[in-house]
Amino acid sequence: MSGHDHESRIKELLDGMTVEEKLGQLQQLAWAWDTGPGGGDTAAAEAAARKGLLGSVLNVVGAEASNALQRIAVEESRLGIPLVFGLDVIHGYHTTFPIPLAQAAAFDPAVTERDAEVSAREARSNGIHWTFSPMMDVTREPRWGRIAESLGEDPYLTTRYAVAKVRGYQGADLAAPDRLAACAKHFVAYGGAEGGRDYNTVDVSEQRLRNLYLPPFQAAVDAGAATVMAAFNTISGIPAHANPHTLTGILKEAWDFDGVVVSDWTGVQELIPHGNAADEAEAARRAVTAGVDMEMVSTTFADHGRDLLASGALSADRLDDAVARVLRLKLRLGLFERPYAEESAAVTGPTAETRAAAREAAGRCMVLLKNSGGLLPLDGPGLRSLAVIGPFADSGDLLGTWSLPGAPEAVPVLHGLRKALPEADITHAAGVPAEGFDTSGIPAAVTAAEAADAVVLVVGEPAAISGEAAVRSDLGLPGAQEQLIDAVAATGTPCVVVVVGGRPLTIGGWADQVPAILLAWHPGIEAGPAVADVLTGAVVPGGKLPVTFPRAVGQVPLYYNHERTGRPYDPAAPEVKYVSKYLDLADGPEFAFGYGLSYTAFAVGEPSLSRERVGAEELRAGATVEVTVPVRNTGDRAGDEVVQLYVQDPAASIAQPVRRLRGFCRVRLAAGEEREVRFTLGADDVGYWTNDPAGVFTVEPGEIHLHTGTSSRTRARRTLLIT
Repeated sequence: MSGHDHESRIKELLDGMTVEEKLGQLQQLAWAWDTGPGGGDTAAAEAAARKGLLGSVLNVVGAEASNALQRIAVEESRLGIPLVFGLDVIHGYHTTFPIPLAQAAAFDPAVTERDAEVSAREARSNGIHWTFSPMMDVTREPRWGRIAESLGEDPYLTTRYAVAKVRGYQGADLAAPDRLAACAKHFVAYGGAEGGRDYNTVDVSEQRLRNLYLPPFQAAVDAGAATVMAAFNTISGIPAHANPHTLTGILKEAWDFDGVVVSDWTGVQELIPHGNAADEAEAARRAVTAGVDMEMVSTTFADHGRDLLASGALSADRLDDAVARVLRLKLRLGLFERPYAEESAAVTGPTAETRAAAREAAGRCMVLLKNSGGLLPLDGPGLRSLAVIGPFADSGDLLGTWSLPGAPEAVPVLHGLRKALPEADITHAAGVPAEGFDTSGIPAAVTAAEAADAVVLVVGEPAAISGEAAVRSDLGLPGAQEQLIDAVAATGTPCVVVVVGGRPLTIGGWADQVPAILLAWHPGIEAGPAVADVLTGAVVPGGKLPVTFPRAVGQVPLYYNHERTGRPYDPAAPEVKYVSKYLDLADGPEFAFGYGLSYTAFAVGEPSLSRERVGAEELRAGATVEVTVPVRNTGDRAGDEVVQLYVQDPAASIAQPVRRLRGFCRVRLAAGEEREVRFTLGADDVGYWTNDPAGVFTVEPGEIHLHTGTSSRTRARRTLLIT
């Protein structure tokens, strides 16, 4: 059905609907995970569907359950409008890929696109039409548990991934039997929650809102994202669910978004505890007039919509607009023609192909933080024995936050290493639990380490302490894990520490004690084989950090693209530091944004420009400048390098960050191979948004410094003059 036909059909439906049926289309109710049709708290959804007073349901699991509820809506309600079924398919349905933050570390958007394609096929076959993903909240806050669900601290990296994931979920046709409607969330600035405390206040200037938080959302909308979810936080005092400036002024008017804005779970009702609404009727009025189209779980629209309409507090046009958006989503998904899932075709679990995809993705996401003396890879003929130690060595708790109920556990690292190194004598000792301070197992771990040629020590965070509402004030390893590292390192046996988790951790207390550190994140269903691939050299690590690792939690927030300060200032210094320091810490982070090592070495040459000066008006009219950067593998084995391009505006009307990522390219080079990497700079890369609430983008005359290299610690190599 064409877009024109959709609009005709929408008008026809609207003309035949009662006010209650219209309000019903704006209602999304939750389904119990562990009950089928007619059981538990599902009765409310069934009754509403039967009366035509329900638009959507979330958390229905399985084709049989979704079809049973869909039949009620299609075959028993007056108008037969199908339901749209939603689910938080974040990084996998059956086949769990690495967490989103890990995927960002690949610096390869194809990783997240593949995850979305697999997830969409598995979920749609099971009756799901709509995923509440991707989350594109830029965040500089490692204490915030949802950093695991984010793509890190950089808006450009997040933008590239947002576009890829929307494309992976939706493809070219939302009605296809292997595609899902994407949801760009959380709109907007949720990643700036004060103190990292979830759901908390965000006080943000207009220029920071537009330069830092909004770009990934605009890119997702431009890529065709079908839906957008409002955020839990306030934005400079106004809750995002009741914010007409963001939801309507920017999203719907400036960006011409014609899809659905859905609330987060009870987000409309929560305008009352926010102190923005006195009661549910006022909460409904504020949210729907600000631009929320569908209410998740709470029922203020349905309960108070008729009275709001009668009093004039809600206009008939705004109600029809919201309903039209919901109907448009259902038409684009093809639900009127094919409302039911084909139960015989439902995907019931991971396949060899999807496991291979998850394993490859996990290997590309891992970041080598340290490798003194070339301990890694563990592929030498002298490796006769290996001790695999730590609370996560033989654990399946490696899927990470937002893994779905019923998803298979991860393959443990111990299993992966035993399969990868069949000739080695591999022993195991947990040493300490993942949380808590029981150290009784440390002596056995020390004995195992002393008897081995090398140690793989797997430490980190349980999945339960990252993700939503999982805020930490301490970013160190939980429990007695650091004591375990101290004891094993003291044996003198060469030791590689594998760190699993969902956020940046402070590892400075023990990093100097071990020769090698591999950051594996929460790597998903194929965790063990993927870790083994990297440790043994079957996969050469090429990931980079998408977020800064602080030395201590007291440095937070700490991020590479900070604004400059007036002092300290030394014009004679070769690399001027425009940021104040701590008295009790070394300057800067433990590991910088964009950092990551390899088993080989690379040399990045001087960049060249297609032109060294360009007019500001030319750029605004669409002119571009090409930057060409040579990169060579100077080592003795093939490997991947991520060439990165940063820009800096040293003198602007609004002080600009010390540098901004504006290009990256992950390339694979054979030993000795050289290649040129090309980037294109345009107005978006050298200009910025001002503080004008109407939205003013400017490109100012002056110098732009270009930095190229393999991390955010690169130095200026070329200058582009804007006239």
